[in-house]
Amino acid sequence: MTKLYLDIDSKLYKELKNRAKKSYLEVEKLAEDIIRRSMITYRRSGGISGRSDKVDDALVRVFSRQKKGRRRR
Repeated sequence: MTKLYLDIDSKLYKELKNRAKKSYLEVEKLAEDIIRRSMITYRRSGGISGRSDKVDDALVRVFSRQKKGRRRR
């Protein structure tokens, strides 16, 4: 298993600890669960490799005129 070290603020750690306690988890397992769920959402949305536009500049992508999302009727 790959290890990941996070440097977080003590206030944030305290909030994570409280959230983990409510979920009956350890802080490490809670962080693992948060990252895992985030990656699942990221993969479903297509991630970086799933995008059809291959633009190097992020600002061009943001301000492009290409329509994205659901079409209105």
